[in-house]
Amino acid sequence: MSSSIRRALFAVLAGFTVLLCLCYTALLLVVSYVTEDMLVDRLLEREAAALRAHHARHAELRAPGLDLVRLHASAATLPAPVRAVVAAGRERGEIFVPGGAHYHLRAVRVTPAAQPVWLLADVGPVLVVSRLFREVGGVLLLVALGLVALALGLAWWLARRLVAPLQRLAHEVRTLPAQGRFDFAARSRRDEIGYLADKLGTALAGLHAALAREQAFTRDVSHELRTPLTVLKNALATAPDAAAARAQVDDMAATIDVLFALARAETLPPGPFDLRGCIEEVLLRQPGVADWDEARLVLDLPERLPVSGNRQLAMLLMENCVGNALFHGGPGCRLAVSFTDGVLAIDNSVESGRPAAVRGFLHGHDLLRRLAAAMGWSVRFEPGAGSYRVVIAPR
Repeated sequence: MSSSIRRALFAVLAGFTVLLCLCYTALLLVVSYVTEDMLVDRLLEREAAALRAHHARHAELRAPGLDLVRLHASAATLPAPVRAVVAAGRERGEIFVPGGAHYHLRAVRVTPAAQPVWLLADVGPVLVVSRLFREVGGVLLLVALGLVALALGLAWWLARRLVAPLQRLAHEVRTLPAQGRFDFAARSRRDEIGYLADKLGTALAGLHAALAREQAFTRDVSHELRTPLTVLKNALATAPDAAAARAQVDDMAATIDVLFALARAETLPPGPFDLRGCIEEVLLRQPGVADWDEARLVLDLPERLPVSGNRQLAMLLMENCVGNALFHGGPGCRLAVSFTDGVLAIDNSVESGRPAAVRGFLHGHDLLRRLAAAMGWSVRFEPGAGSYRVVIAPR
């Protein structure tokens, strides 16, 4: 990223340099030609004033004082290209003739009622700007190219110098240690980069500390909860009339599994896997389901069901959905699992007159939605009078 910033900054500086050179070159040409034309026009204006003054004193026309200016008493004596301009109604102008002739024309009326006479200056031999570019244009071009090259080198040096602190900061961020202090070299700078480095180091240190606390919390909770749950399950296994207590313990264990999976969802890498294999494995884990006939268990799934996500999270989601269906459907419930149009549906029948029962986590729809959202999936629940449906849209 830092290299792209340096290239972009160099491109901006170089483009601005070249544009500035072109603008000043164009401005120089315009000023040179305009100055030259204004000088010739000023000479004609002085000749016209002298002509009128002489006619006022002597009642006659005199020849111009400059050799390059000629006086024409009639438009008929003007060169053909100039006569065409006069015939168009113009009394002054600049006429270029192919072959090198360059005329400046001005009409002069010695009295307001008199017919105009014409001052024509052939300025081709005295033009300086065009001759200057012809004679020393190569030298000027070499000097201009040298200045542009010098400016581009200066732009490259500036871009490298300005972006170097950002490059150093980016390299330090890429090579950060897993633990330790985040002391960036740019923190001592008294500009925006130093402020950024200081705040970035503080934020990263806080983030790593929070991750370390979360990992320690997960480890401690896992040890402190799973161990007494295991002891309690073993004790209940030999106790009479403890089925409900064992069910609650199982639900607590399932809740802990899901909560830990959600806490570690960001560290679980996603990838493709076969969802049908997960569903079959979950069904085989349920007591007695392997002995069901086709009337009670209907599987309408393709031979392979490739999806994208995390297999551990998907197993927890399927296990809770199927376990919830079997528990709330009753001993004689029927279960159907189908996949159509990219949607997985789990349907179970509900025995009429069966009292509502609550079984801990398996009734927590919010956690199931969070579990699906962690993989980019969606889940919705559609309760009915005699059936219950869970619809899952995998990715």
